[in-house]
This record gives sequence, C-alpha cells and structure tokens, in this order.
Amino acid sequence: MGFFSFTQEIAMDLGTANSIIIHNNKIVVDQPSVVALETKNDKVLAVGETAHQMEGKEPPGIRTVRPLRDGVIADFTAAEQMIRGLVKMVGKKKHRWFDPALRMVVCIPSGSTEVEIRAVKESSEHAGGRYVYLIYEPMAAALGIGLDIEAPQGNMIVDIGGGTTEIAVISLGGIVSNKSIRIAGNELTSDIQAHMSREHNLKVGATMAEKIKINVGSALTELENPPEDFIVHGPNKVTALPMEVSVSYQEIAHCIDKTISKMEAAVLEALETTPPELYADIVKNGIYLAGGGALLRGLDKRFTEKFGIQFHVADDPLHAVARGTGVALKNYNRFSFLIKNY
Repeated sequence: MGFFSFTQEIAMDLGTANSIIIHNNKIVVDQPSVVALETKNDKVLAVGETAHQMEGKEPPGIRTVRPLRDGVIADFTAAEQMIRGLVKMVGKKKHRWFDPALRMVVCIPSGSTEVEIRAVKESSEHAGGRYVYLIYEPMAAALGIGLDIEAPQGNMIVDIGGGTTEIAVISLGGIVSNKSIRIAGNELTSDIQAHMSREHNLKVGATMAEKIKINVGSALTELENPPEDFIVHGPNKVTALPMEVSVSYQEIAHCIDKTISKMEAAVLEALETTPPELYADIVKNGIYLAGGGALLRGLDKRFTEKFGIQFHVADDPLHAVARGTGVALKNYNRFSFLIKNY
C-alpha cells in the first residue's frame, strides 16, 4: 500500500469465539472475541487473548465481555470497543500525514435479522469503518475453500462456528437454500460443562470445557486414532475439595451426541429444500465442512455415514470464512454482487 493511499482495506470475520482480520491477503489478527472493561466507566483494559486470559479470574471492578452471542452482537458498546481494539492491532504505518479511510468487509450469519445486520454495520462504523460492507458467512466460507461459486452447479457448505452452524447450498453466485441454527461449538462446550458437573460432581469453567473438547472431543465412540485420556483438575462441587478426573473421548462423544444430532437434523432440512438438479451435484461433489467445529474428531465420518454423501473437511477450516471475506474484498469488482452495503 503506497504512502499516498487514502483507503486502508481490511476483511473481518467477527466470530462468537474468535475474530480474525485479513489485511493485504494476510491474517494479521486472530484473537478470541473478548474485551475486558472497567466496571464503573467501561474503559477498555484489554482486547483479545489478553482479555481471554482474564476470563473467570476478574476481581470486582473488572468485567470480561464476549460481545457476540450466537453469531450476533449481544452487547453493542462492548462490540464496538472490541472491533476498535482489534483494528488497532492491524498496525498503522508510522509517519503518515493522515489516517486512511477504512474500508471493511465483515461477514454475518445468513440467518441474521435486519436489526442484527444493522448492529454489525453500526458497530463497525463507530469503530472507525468509513465504508462498511457485509457478506454472508456460508458464501465467504465457499470462497475461502476455493469453490467456483459462480458455476452453474450446486455446492453445499456446513460452517460450524462458535455460535451458529450455517448450512447453505450455493449455485450461480447465490444461496439457493440455507439453514442457520444457533447450535454450534459453544453448545458442545456447555454440554461438556454440564456432563462434568452431573457425572463427576466436578465444577468446570468454560475455558476448561473448551480444553476438554479440543483434547478429547469426538463425534464417534470408535476412532481409528484415538486421543489419550485427558486429566481434568477442579473443585468438587459439593465439598469444594480438589479433584482429578480422567476423561476419555468415548465419554465426551456420548455427552455431545444430542447436539450433533441437532446439527444433522439441520443438514437434512437444508437437503430437503434443495432442488433435485443441485442435489445430484452435491452427491457428486460432496459437502464441505468449515469452521472450528469441522475439527471435531470423527465428525466428517459420522456425517458421511449418516447421509451417504462424502463430507470433506476444508483446508484450515478455522480460517476459511476469514480467507473468503478477504477474497471478496480483494476482488471487490468481481464479487460486488455478494457484498451488501446496508
């Protein structure tokens, strides 16, 4: 970007769990979607990883906020402050005579209401975006995976994020059928928390439940390469004395089974509303899994067996949506029909 360029462009995947910013085709920010504020005056103390480390450990006077819930903004002020803090991390060039106007493309869940869409746009504008454009997440995921979204053939994306699971059939540059459910990675984490409390009388915070999910999370009770059992330390919820519990992947597979079944039901609904010609394409091409949820052990195999259609895990599924948002921004003229300026 030249010294006299007036516009700085960034693409942002504003996620429930993590937020990613792409600038000049590179991921420059990849941070948890958390902001730490002073309780009395909402002054920002930390954003991203530093704020995440404070979660569950705050003294009175400090609160940590996850401004997005189920993929949409739940706390407008905190969201604006978080976006502002993340944008600052991009790192502005020194010795500039003026601040550039900021052009942002932000992705949103395909099931967002007009009110939710406006909240994202306004938060981004208040955080310094001069020109703010929005793109639907499944479309961004398809671009990030490298699919030819303009081709006259059907491709199906299942994007499992932190707050929402987005399922969409894409053809000729448009979303033909889609289903957006507010059941995703966070729900799996909650299942694990509830299970540890119910079965082991062990009090587990969201951060520890997330660690359990990453270490021994599985969609199947039989895995070819099973992970080792994970040791969890915490207080007994009755006696408050320290406990140590060994957790296996089979145990976690049982406790998250119901939530995964809900995801399967949503995929089935999206398939039911798909036109027959596109359905045939999907059976031939397979279905693409993106988002952090795609990393759950055995999920692609379980879905493949359930539907009789091959499921492919995208390369680097965590960043597929962000990369696609970056592709849309870089090729703005070509993909302007995907990007909405509400």
